[in-house]
Amino acid sequence: MIDNRNIFLKKKILIYGLGKSGISSYKFLNNKARVYLFDDFSKKKFIHQQNQKIRNIKEISKIKFDRIIISPGIDVLNCKLSKFLKKNDSKIYTDLDIFYSFYKNTSITITGTNGKSTTSKILHEVLLDQNYDCRLIGNIGNPALSEKKITKNTIFVIEASSYQLDYSKLFTSKYSAILNISPDHIERHKSLKNYVNAKFKLLNYQSKESISFVKKDDLLINKKLKSKKYNPKIIKVDLKKANKVIKHLKNKYFVSAGNLENLSFVLKISETLNLNSKKLIKTLNRFKGLKYRQQIIYENKNLIIINDSKSTSFASSENLLKNLKNVYWILGGIPKKGDQLNLSKKNCNNFKTFIFGNYYKEFKKNIKNKITVKHLKYLKDILKEIFFDLKDKKIKKSIIFFSPAGASFDSFKNFEDRGKYFNQLIKKFINAK
Repeated sequence: MIDNRNIFLKKKILIYGLGKSGISSYKFLNNKARVYLFDDFSKKKFIHQQNQKIRNIKEISKIKFDRIIISPGIDVLNCKLSKFLKKNDSKIYTDLDIFYSFYKNTSITITGTNGKSTTSKILHEVLLDQNYDCRLIGNIGNPALSEKKITKNTIFVIEASSYQLDYSKLFTSKYSAILNISPDHIERHKSLKNYVNAKFKLLNYQSKESISFVKKDDLLINKKLKSKKYNPKIIKVDLKKANKVIKHLKNKYFVSAGNLENLSFVLKISETLNLNSKKLIKTLNRFKGLKYRQQIIYENKNLIIINDSKSTSFASSENLLKNLKNVYWILGGIPKKGDQLNLSKKNCNNFKTFIFGNYYKEFKKNIKNKITVKHLKYLKDILKEIFFDLKDKKIKKSIIFFSPAGASFDSFKNFEDRGKYFNQLIKKFINAK
């Protein structure tokens, strides 16, 4: 039953940004409020429906809106409506705010710099196998407002980005998890402090009945926890304790440090929810991982090829790199502002490193002479050299690790597009052997 006091009902609402979340917000609110639409790209295709109102900037500035729903991909400081948004900052909300105002179901929200998607996916599969009506929404899965046939027993696993949390004003979650924090998206948030604050909005809005899970030995998380007292019960997740469960798992996927971290959170949340441990182990043993996230795409007795196109920072690549030997590491794309390689020079002795793309100098500067690197502009030329080198090597096992540690937008639509292209290249080289 809809609460008539809901702050979005029968209001004049501007939805800014017609990506997946914007369109789902429109479809959800269209019969509940007076909805106007705007996108920076006016030619963006959208099915015309009754009552749809797409306005130009001049028309929008004359309208007194009650609420503004903004897509997370929009930077309020660098968009066509930036001046308008600055004047109306108190009216800005997100699709997560709408979701929370209409549904008070139990939710588990996952955020962090690395591992959000994988942890959310594992947890979703675990809960499904435990016979929960569980939905996977947010940054992964469907937009929050696209779900249908929701009952009081429906539980949501939500992957939340710093962008979504930064704009949100209402959203809260019974259970939340901050997996880790390292410098990321500084171009957007303008400072590391702002980025950390965006992540911690999850805890700011939780009640005393809520529970938050955070990484025990994360410097930025612990520093933030010391600066303020939070309402929810805070459980610090010790990654070492996951090693006890690893003994019962046959799944090689959880060997890497990053995936062990993801597993640690899933185990602690499962323990809190009193899930069946035998079913849990079965689910974890079946888990195959997500595409382009430390994904083994080829393996024989002499060679392993890993596609980690999702990696957009050094911190993400380091999680697996520190456990590997005899590695050809391929990186490139657009480096993150303030990012740097934190592995010691000793850890890097087993790497041959190649940088593709136009940002060679920036990557080399961030590596700080810890590794000898070679620059070739195109991925196919790097792979050509690697496969030529492999023919002469006598080492039994080598690894090609495609983990760019940079954003994909210099040459690709997204990390999926980049990962798909890498797979296509590998297929050609393997078939040509």
